[in-house]
Amino acid sequence: MPLTTSHHEPTGPSRAGAPLSHVHPIGPVDASQVPRYCGPSTFARLPEIRDVERADIAVVGVPFDSGVSYRPGARFGPGHIRAASKLLRPYHPVLDISPFAALQVADAGDIVANPFDIAAAITEIERGADEVLERADRVVTLGGDHTIALPLLRSLHRRHGPISVLHFDAHLDTWDTYFGAPYTHGTPFRRASEEGLLDPEGCLHVGIRGPLYAASNLLDDKALGFSIVRAEDFDIDGPHGVIERLRARLADRPVYVSIDIDVLDPAFAPGTGTPEAGGLTSRELLRTLRSLVGCHVVGADVVEVSPTYDHAEITGIVASHVVYELLSVMGSNAELQSPSEGTR
Repeated sequence: MPLTTSHHEPTGPSRAGAPLSHVHPIGPVDASQVPRYCGPSTFARLPEIRDVERADIAVVGVPFDSGVSYRPGARFGPGHIRAASKLLRPYHPVLDISPFAALQVADAGDIVANPFDIAAAITEIERGADEVLERADRVVTLGGDHTIALPLLRSLHRRHGPISVLHFDAHLDTWDTYFGAPYTHGTPFRRASEEGLLDPEGCLHVGIRGPLYAASNLLDDKALGFSIVRAEDFDIDGPHGVIERLRARLADRPVYVSIDIDVLDPAFAPGTGTPEAGGLTSRELLRTLRSLVGCHVVGADVVEVSPTYDHAEITGIVASHVVYELLSVMGSNAELQSPSEGTR
């Protein structure tokens, strides 16, 4: 059977009995017509952005890992996450939403970034994000290493002002330099804070664990405006207690969700560059992300997926589900708006 756009999933109401407030989006390729293991190589087999008039959310890749400090390979992350996302289905039973019917989601391909010059790459990523945001209202980015968060925040700051970063990671990523280099995957949030991109009253790390270089790392991080939820706090306070702390910190601010896949324990995400023992479970991360319904999420990234170390696609599968949770949260938030606000 030849693959044509007519096999895209027909999108009805996003919730039972709840009509869409804008033209029905083009959904993923229909799995009842084209098996999930084939079809387009876009995220979740969604349409390319060139095939839609405009997207509510664009999924875009940034295959860049020149900022890593240990194991490389995250440049292959976007393709790996897209490949694993073929398994995804359109309806989210916990949130009771079909995100691809609630919003027009499209794949914007990859932003090309110079692999030999980090400063040039950051400029190119920022420019690429600006271009994608001319065709879409929000962007969910597939990394790549965590260096890419800085240019993405620059682009979003021009639209939203100071942003609260909800940062899931084993590491702080607020260090100053590596070997004198100011732009690496361990420095994006320090640079973002120094540039005035962040709201110091609303930034939060979740999942921090493992050894540090010195106790002063924590003092420096606090001075930049970050609060910390440690990985062990999920055991001490429980997921509900963590979620309460998270939502109180974010309040009604514009939120950027940045997820380094190494926030998960290596048992759940072995395919990453700087694994740390004692991390979150996949279930804890997904449940925490679902709690963002009602928060003003303006963008997100999922980074540091390194397929070379990912036996059985464990990391790619969880990363694709993390992206799906983010899209579902954004779809739920759109439906919570009043009819006069629409979905954009």
